[in-house]
Amino acid sequence: MAHADDTARTPYGPGEPWPSRVDSFLTVDESEVDTWVPTAAVLHSNGDGLDLAVSGGRIAGVRGRAGDRVNHGRLDPKDRYGWQANNAPDRLTRPLVRRDGRLVESDWDTAMDLIAERTKHLLAERGPGSVGFYTSGQLFLEEYYTLAAIARGAIGTPHLDGNTRLCTATAAAALKESFGSDGQPGSYGDIDHADTIVLYGHNVAETQAVLWERMLDRLAGPNPPALICVDPRTTRVAEHATVHLAPFPGTNLALMNGLLHELIEQGWAGHDYVAEHTVGYADLAAQVESYTPERVARICRLPAERIREAAEIIGRAERLTSTVLQGFYQSNQATASAVQVNNIHLLRGMLGRPGRGVFQMNGQPTAQNTRECGADGDLPGFRNWANDAHVEELARLWNVDASHIPHDGPPTHAMEIFALAGKGELGMLWVSATNPAVSMPDLARIRSILGKDELFLVVQDIFPTETTAFADVVLPAAAWGEKTGAFTNADRTVHYSGKAVDPPGQARPDLDIFLDFARRMDFRDNDGKAFPHWHDTESAFHAWQDCSAGRPCDYTGLSHAKLRGEGIQWPLGTERLYGDGRFPAAPSYCEDFGHDLISGDPVDAEAYAKYNPDGKAMLKAAGYLPPPEQPSEDYPFALITGRTLHHFHTRTKTGRVEPLTSAAPDVWVELSHSDARAHGITEGDPVELRSPRGLVRATAKISAIRDGVLFLPFHYGYWDSDRHDDRAANELTLTTWDPVSKQPLFKTAAVSLARGRPGPHDQGV
Repeated sequence: MAHADDTARTPYGPGEPWPSRVDSFLTVDESEVDTWVPTAAVLHSNGDGLDLAVSGGRIAGVRGRAGDRVNHGRLDPKDRYGWQANNAPDRLTRPLVRRDGRLVESDWDTAMDLIAERTKHLLAERGPGSVGFYTSGQLFLEEYYTLAAIARGAIGTPHLDGNTRLCTATAAAALKESFGSDGQPGSYGDIDHADTIVLYGHNVAETQAVLWERMLDRLAGPNPPALICVDPRTTRVAEHATVHLAPFPGTNLALMNGLLHELIEQGWAGHDYVAEHTVGYADLAAQVESYTPERVARICRLPAERIREAAEIIGRAERLTSTVLQGFYQSNQATASAVQVNNIHLLRGMLGRPGRGVFQMNGQPTAQNTRECGADGDLPGFRNWANDAHVEELARLWNVDASHIPHDGPPTHAMEIFALAGKGELGMLWVSATNPAVSMPDLARIRSILGKDELFLVVQDIFPTETTAFADVVLPAAAWGEKTGAFTNADRTVHYSGKAVDPPGQARPDLDIFLDFARRMDFRDNDGKAFPHWHDTESAFHAWQDCSAGRPCDYTGLSHAKLRGEGIQWPLGTERLYGDGRFPAAPSYCEDFGHDLISGDPVDAEAYAKYNPDGKAMLKAAGYLPPPEQPSEDYPFALITGRTLHHFHTRTKTGRVEPLTSAAPDVWVELSHSDARAHGITEGDPVELRSPRGLVRATAKISAIRDGVLFLPFHYGYWDSDRHDDRAANELTLTTWDPVSKQPLFKTAAVSLARGRPGPHDQGV
């Protein structure tokens, strides 16, 4: 299967429009297509605009939309083939309930009444804190907002988060720490103008292949941008880079402080911009003063001259675009490291104009909506849980008492939700559209929690998964293409997704399931009216517009009708944020008062108002600390996990699509040539990786990754294999998280490596 690097290029120069190219894949002749239905990609965060082909009542293919601002008609492998999962034969089509230890088919009334009865009992006996929700980065905004209203406004539980905690919580945290609110400052159009592109822990060639094509087309055109790649692996991005920085895992913050040191030392900081639009410069300058290239080289195990070279390219750039993803978000000192990328842009005044953008990138297709709608550990509309006026405003919108919306402390993050379930403090956990039995760290621990007899587990999904196997009730959901709604990508582009076909059997849209639950619970507002107040996708979108009005994520200029054309960014007509040097950071308006980047201790309202009374952008500093688990004599390798081109999340969809499974059928481990020789390992050999928490068996893939580092894709679980407890990368990862974003540190485990015994599943990659 071709990579973006192998695709025929459409070169273009700085300031020119990216040429369109319409990609498609059909399983029928085009003349047999009955209708084309607008949507966008849901197996990555790029938001590629596309149309679904419907033939004979089934989805039969896709084509890119030439006029879409995101992809200009292009599709990546998951766009082309991932839709085939909708037609897989093992879809969930009826509710399941556990009887005598087994899941058996049931009906909707039985299943939903069982959930409602258990919820009512828990609320009566133990209160709102006994009920928790764990959702996804793949639902639609109308569904997230409904779930947030039910959890926060109806039940009053603080225990609601999404699996976005695992992939983009640090993106949100870094944006809040620097700018006062979530919301991506840049536009994908910045690639068209940039003279320098820096990717920090962002393997865009694998995670957002169409965006990578856009970069490759700039590289192939006249006056190409310089490209800097920060990644311990020699990825395809690194192979195209002007400078490749490969820091040892866990040392990102030291590297960032070193780059900032050079910008200040060499006079590349824009002091007029800094003085007018930021606070915190003196503290930042003092913090990074000691991070000379030589000191950073020792910490990161990099050549000092390579650090200087990268800093000079960044320092002399006139149009600098940066992106950040899991290599920073899931590693040691995640938020502190990501914030330093924002600091570079603030020091250089590189915001709000073409080619001058920073992306705290998302990993999942609708992660931005999880955060906007308050289904991830925030309040809806980027409201500040520590600001009573914000809580009261939300209470007025919902017509409930402000005291009923939990805000005496931060909403519970996912790692703590599972800890509470393990302690027995949660009596019910409702999991929607995600698979924590594969995606959470330290899986032996997670399995023990999900399997507890005293935990009533509800799982809402489209397929049987490793997590549904633990459930007391399984609810069959409609998939993308089988329901309507809107969702937002990583540069604030909102797309409408139409219903192409009916869901199979008795499967229902997630919105309908949530509203059915609310009605069975008989939730009411202060006037006795049914709550939530909406009843379908259209009315839910209008309710969300009311909630977002006047907030940074303002959707009032959008509508389902407008979005049926091409994707549109919020707020309407705003391609880039902060071009005027104004930020959503005023004490009365900001989404968060911030934190100490080392300890995670929150800043209170009074201290924040004193520190930033005028609502400027914030230059926040932090010193480097070693990761919590480092290589040792028994576990001499640093393990990093991550995503790959052909699969998404835990392969719930892509693992059921033949072209994608053929391209990447089983788990592998990347190791360096030197480490392979030292252990007598050759390409394709079976190997075993062990950590203090578990074992993984994989196939050796020898690459140009740096010595002492191993890479495992995290996608592989057990539902399609008779191999149990030895295939998922998260058998090895540890239960620890960033102090600010609370994102798990998947890239900090120490492991051992040995050649394994051949087995029936071992194969080359």
